[in-house]
Amino acid sequence: MNTPAVPGADRRAPRPWRMLWITFAWGSCFVAISVGLQDAPLLWLAALRALVAGAALLILTVIRRAPVPREVRSWTLIGVLGVVNVAIAYAAMFGGTIGLTTGVASVLANVQPVLILLPAWWLYRERPSLRSVAAMLTGLAGLLLIVLPAGAGTGAWLSLTAAAAVTAGTLISRAVRADPFLVATVQLLLGGGILLVAAAIVEGPPVIEWTPGFVLSLLWMSLAGTAATTVAWYAETQRSRLDILTTWTILVPVFGIVLSVGLLQETQSVLGWTGTAIVIGSVALLTIPGRHADRASRRLEG
Repeated sequence: MNTPAVPGADRRAPRPWRMLWITFAWGSCFVAISVGLQDAPLLWLAALRALVAGAALLILTVIRRAPVPREVRSWTLIGVLGVVNVAIAYAAMFGGTIGLTTGVASVLANVQPVLILLPAWWLYRERPSLRSVAAMLTGLAGLLLIVLPAGAGTGAWLSLTAAAAVTAGTLISRAVRADPFLVATVQLLLGGGILLVAAAIVEGPPVIEWTPGFVLSLLWMSLAGTAATTVAWYAETQRSRLDILTTWTILVPVFGIVLSVGLLQETQSVLGWTGTAIVIGSVALLTIPGRHADRASRRLEG
């Protein structure tokens, strides 16, 4: 069913500096996941990531006295976010790192710009501009150059499932009208609870080595890579065009690859580095000519 666009809504380009730290934090999470999986089972680690992040945000939500929505629709959508955007996405994302290098897993899990174009146009009447489509296609060409030398591996379908779940989460987030901290808190605690039950059923009692490296990776991915970014991403879905917003996520694999090479000693081919440069160029294409692009977008929508 079509969801009408908000009357008079002025959808803009995302804030560049906010998107840079969001994408850096998400890219670093793939490194943290690889480190964490050395000391904890997959589903238990995914559950801990969501629950630690949700608990931290719960404290802030209570301190801020965030308003509680009264509409059943808002709570329903937040509940769906917990299932799709957290439980399904995290389980698939963590599973995708098994059998893939960190860099390739981050590439396949971030094809959201392609998946969101038509649904955003249909649901929210956000007709994609020529510039955003060009940037998206250029970036995806770069991502393809990164993936091809390494091969897909057994985690490819799980990584693509994570991308589809995150895309659905972004579309649903646009429709939710509630405090960003409350939305992030509830979906993370709900999704983390689902993952906790799934972990207990599938993997049994947790066998976790609480090494310093594991604790640091868990805290980083939970606080910087999940709690902070979930709030910031939700805020951007409310104010930004979804095609431009999600095209920024093609930077996530770039950060993931650079960090995996530097911290995990993973190798990257010349073709892969060429693809990385193309991805960076596509984001520049998207962000540099800001004023002209905003006027063009409004003309297309009008």
